[in-house]
Amino acid sequence: MIALLIVLAQTAPTTTAPTGGGSIFQGPFIPIALGLVVFWFIISRGRNKERQKYEDMLSALKRNDRVQTIGGVLGTVVDVRDDEVVLKVDETNNVKMRFQRAAIKEILHESAAVGEEVKS
Repeated sequence: MIALLIVLAQTAPTTTAPTGGGSIFQGPFIPIALGLVVFWFIISRGRNKERQKYEDMLSALKRNDRVQTIGGVLGTVVDVRDDEVVLKVDETNNVKMRFQRAAIKEILHESAAVGEEVKS
């Protein structure tokens, strides 16, 4: 029995090792990396569009626009300066507040049809 195991051990098939040791560019690395690059491009493009839209909105601020700040304060634009905006936040007491232009979250658009119905 031992003689048989010795014979089998000596006649084991020899396999050749792959040359080059494998590369990082082989296998699933390239499709995964390509997928990540495409995903990043789509996400960053959307962010850039949104940021450009926000900057256009800030540059279009004018007197008598109704706005909301990032803190939730609602007011009417009284004055627009280089980097700040003066809002009237209370009509009865004529309360005005100064905000940085970047603190404006959105311009509130009220329907013109609603205003016409109230006047009639």
